[in-house]
Amino acid sequence: MDYPAAHRQDIVEELHGHEVSDPYRWLEEAQSAETKEWLQAQDELFHAHVDALPGRERLRARITELLGSGSISAPIWRGDRYFFMRRTAEQELSVLYTVDPDGTERALIDPIALDASGTTTLDAWQPDKEGRLLAYQLSVGGDEESKLSVMDVATGDTVEGPIDRCRYSNIAWLPGGEAFYYVRRLPGDQVPEGEDQYHRRVYLHRLGTDPDRDDVLIFGDGMEKTNYYGVSVSRDGRWLTISASRGTAPRNDLWYSDLSSSPLESPELKPVQLDVDAQTGVHFGRDGRAYIFTDRDAPRARLAVADPSDLAYENWTDLLPEDGEAVLSDFAILDDLERPVLLAGWTRHAVSEISVHDLATGERLGEVPLPGLGSIGGLVERPEGGHEAWFGYTDSVTPGGVQHYDARTGETDLWAAPPGSVEVPPVEARQIAYTSADGTTVRMLVLGSLEGGPKPTILYGYGGFNVSLTPAYSAGILSWVEAGGVYAIANLRGGSEEGEEWHRAGMLGNKQNVFDDFHAAAERLIADGWTTAEQLAVSGGSNGGLLVGAALTQRPELYAAVVCSAPLLDMVRYEKFGLGQTWNVEYGSAEDPEQFEWLLGYSPYHHVKEGVAYPATLFTVFESDTRVDPLHARKMCAALQHAVSGLPEGGPVLLRNEAEVGHGARSLSRTVDLSVDTMSFMARHTGLDL
Repeated sequence: MDYPAAHRQDIVEELHGHEVSDPYRWLEEAQSAETKEWLQAQDELFHAHVDALPGRERLRARITELLGSGSISAPIWRGDRYFFMRRTAEQELSVLYTVDPDGTERALIDPIALDASGTTTLDAWQPDKEGRLLAYQLSVGGDEESKLSVMDVATGDTVEGPIDRCRYSNIAWLPGGEAFYYVRRLPGDQVPEGEDQYHRRVYLHRLGTDPDRDDVLIFGDGMEKTNYYGVSVSRDGRWLTISASRGTAPRNDLWYSDLSSSPLESPELKPVQLDVDAQTGVHFGRDGRAYIFTDRDAPRARLAVADPSDLAYENWTDLLPEDGEAVLSDFAILDDLERPVLLAGWTRHAVSEISVHDLATGERLGEVPLPGLGSIGGLVERPEGGHEAWFGYTDSVTPGGVQHYDARTGETDLWAAPPGSVEVPPVEARQIAYTSADGTTVRMLVLGSLEGGPKPTILYGYGGFNVSLTPAYSAGILSWVEAGGVYAIANLRGGSEEGEEWHRAGMLGNKQNVFDDFHAAAERLIADGWTTAEQLAVSGGSNGGLLVGAALTQRPELYAAVVCSAPLLDMVRYEKFGLGQTWNVEYGSAEDPEQFEWLLGYSPYHHVKEGVAYPATLFTVFESDTRVDPLHARKMCAALQHAVSGLPEGGPVLLRNEAEVGHGARSLSRTVDLSVDTMSFMARHTGLDL
């Protein structure tokens, strides 16, 4: 193909004894005239190749039809009022609703009503303890900057805000709704240049006061700049907890305070754990016990209890010990019963289950029936106690709905179905165990049929940040399989499918294990007759974009097509952009000589070689992405285009650049557009007839 001109700079730096070239550093400058001209040319090339691909309109119609189920979330109860999210087939974005005690349903926040363009998104929301006030956070254009406001639930009027710099802040209401603790970044003029995305602090805010002048700094001053903080207040208002994690580290420090004997403005904080290599959280129960959810000395997690008066580690007593195979993910307390019970959510090889236990002793009493082999979306109880629980449920052929469990009867029923009905195609699903390069057993979910010989196949993975890939409804996946393809989802190391040890086996110096697990999944699919190398596409986004970037540079002969979305690809310089410095606890830092060796060893951008027939590759990036800078894809795209230019095989290499959207939530129509572009590209280069 005739690719847009991209000159190569003679930039070579010596880093820790290595000469590292960076010929496309000029593409880091998004606002330069040269970069904009190059992007315009890439956009024209992309549309020339993709817009005319066959089957696109049929694919668009089918994805849209399958998305017609809409979505609904489990209820969040505050007294006799509850809150939930719902999107109908006609709506671009989900709407937040409340149901009043008399049963009246009202829309509280409709992002499209606020902004018809669909670029304003609801990032988070938290009702106060009485359900009278609602804190909510909005961002515009995909920037995820989350401005915080407070609404009067009864009237819908905004009574506070917006307060800026609240990205990734949770809200801890105090009883009565007159004040809350929250997290806010320092102003840009109070931090070093380029660090305005860091330097968070915990504040106390009283309604009706000026947040810039009157908020009280509670915690975080002088601590690590990349810290993320969590804050919560128990339902009775007595107990405050504050957690601190350095970036995305799988460990946290944790403090708590008794607010009944300590001023709200200067709570006396006592440590639960400090400098411990574990994740721990505390929930203060209605029965006077502290429930401690932790992976300390338990990589698959356990639930302990203790007296809140002294939460020292030696006083913890296991209520639910670590399971030898399943990973503990959630719990709920149902105490309005003659024999109070505890519900425990687990994932066993990425498939959810819920067990029932005696609340006092932890003795297993039974299990909660589930509709199938799928995923639950958290366990919700009434804050004041009760005998009921709610949870979301989905699987590969079931749109997400809300299930209801009654501990008095032991029965589960459908509490809220998705608002739209769809005709879901029949799909065969099976979980396959395979062996990775070092002998580790890994699993993947494969959707499709072996009948009729090898088929065009998409292999998807993530493998990082303790994120699990569990069974879920996907209109795109179903459309692909219905058209005759196969779709496989690999549960790679780096995720949490098998607990924290599984995560750590794929992070820092072990990152190559993730890529080896992915290659082994591809080889198994080929060996078992599902597909061939000429029919196999791989897809991943964000950390999964790094995954497929490494896949195409390490084993280009194994894959026919690659879709690489919002990726990290220059691992030598990733810390300099976006939220990169918060991820060096996952990947390592290029400032450290040993960790630099890891990063350079697999950094996709630095392993592109001229003359290699790389697979057909499509990069998708989002201009307002403030997590992963699109520069990664720009530089990698230019490098690959240079490498395959003039070759009789290899490519094409294309870039899809989308404005006014970021790394997170997007409108329905934009979701459909992206799916159609990426799946029609993979169909074209694997031979699937859409």
